[in-house]
Amino acid sequence: MKTGTGAAPVSFGRSLLRTKPVDAIVAEGGRGEGGELKRTMSLLQLTLFSVGATLGTGIFVVLGEAVPKAGPAVVLSFVLAAVTALFSALSYAELAGTIPVSGSSYSYSYATLGELVAWVCGWCLLLEYAVSVSAVAVGWGSYLSAFFDDAAGFTIPAEISGPPGEGGIVNVPAVIVVMFAMFLLLRGTSESATANTIMVFLKIGVLLFFCAVAFTAFDSGNLSSFAPMGWAGISAAGSKVFFSYIGFDAASTAGEEAKNPRRDLPLAIILSLVIVTVIYVLVGLAAVGAMHWEKFDISGSEASLAAVLDEATGQTWPSMILSLGAVIAIASVVLTVMYGQTRILFAMSRDGLVPPVFQKVSPGRRVPVANTVIVAGFISILAAAIPLGRLVDATSIGTLFAFALVSVGVIVLRRTRPDLPRSFRTPLYPLTPLLGVGFCVYLMVGLGGVTWAVFLLWTLVGLAAYFLYGRRHSRLAAGPVGRGTP
Repeated sequence: MKTGTGAAPVSFGRSLLRTKPVDAIVAEGGRGEGGELKRTMSLLQLTLFSVGATLGTGIFVVLGEAVPKAGPAVVLSFVLAAVTALFSALSYAELAGTIPVSGSSYSYSYATLGELVAWVCGWCLLLEYAVSVSAVAVGWGSYLSAFFDDAAGFTIPAEISGPPGEGGIVNVPAVIVVMFAMFLLLRGTSESATANTIMVFLKIGVLLFFCAVAFTAFDSGNLSSFAPMGWAGISAAGSKVFFSYIGFDAASTAGEEAKNPRRDLPLAIILSLVIVTVIYVLVGLAAVGAMHWEKFDISGSEASLAAVLDEATGQTWPSMILSLGAVIAIASVVLTVMYGQTRILFAMSRDGLVPPVFQKVSPGRRVPVANTVIVAGFISILAAAIPLGRLVDATSIGTLFAFALVSVGVIVLRRTRPDLPRSFRTPLYPLTPLLGVGFCVYLMVGLGGVTWAVFLLWTLVGLAAYFLYGRRHSRLAAGPVGRGTP
């Protein structure tokens, strides 16, 4: 194998560790086959893109699974997950300001750890983004059914509102919300960002409404047995609710459509994490204070916040408002995470590791149309047919692995390219990225054996795809850009 015309042969092992030069990655920003992406996103829009991708996944959907594991101490579980996310966010912020492109941690790994690691990271991101969208879409259907029940006494038939194995045949509402997000993304990035901004403000308003109502029924007695399962329960719930922090890195996938990426990307990542952490802790405390933790049970419905309001007030109108807000607000998660999925595939396709169809840009709309349609179709199938719990755990482990790689990438790039301009530097280096790796590994260990088996199987499938397609079509091996250092 050769790195380019006239170049010396490169050993198999060294070819797998070959990095893509940072300058080349940045220079290609925005370029695709047939057109370029358009820079339209401001700091506010970037921040709300990350908030939109994050806020809602755990609170609206996963809280009911986490509370039985930790009891009222689920509040500390959210803090544990937030600390883990913070260490990763600081590393993300440095690399996003240094390498402001669409590939997120995939591109960062390509510049620091080599092609094989970058592929595995990108493969894990496919798991993170596609599966998390599917999981949230499943929860969206639960809130839609809850709203119809409260407003009109009508419940969506289980056969068309749940996956096989949970009383259903196909989850039609989940498919509908994915198609809605696809429609917005195809209209253009600016239009998608505007729609997301509106939905995020609505989502924050709905959650503050929940807190206001739930705190009126707050009973300190519900917190008396604060940590019934001890630290083991807090840790287990922390691994579960880490799913609720997935998405804070969404701004990093918009690096090629941001107006001022070097300045705005690091700020958007940190600001979004602070915003969602404060809201999660408030909502978690309000929920366990208003309803005893033993009453939380997700087996019948993922709409756990609506159940809290029913318990707290004995009336249906508060939960009806919450369910309507969740129906609209959770759609923003689907929208923004699908956006991130398409942009990572865009970057991988530009590098030759996935088929070129994913980098084709519509000259008129300035968006990757075929990429968006393919992603929406794949996500719809997952959302329609797979139960929520399995989706959540599979997403968390893939994300934690990608986050750990970003922390390692900061250390490597500081050593190999200390000369690069950095608009943000991770504080307390190298302690912060090392702690980021440690916390990610700790939460990964807390996930179950089945989840690990799924993750390893997914990784093996990804490695097969790389050696059968990605390595053979890699642009690193075909041209001057391939002269990155191993």
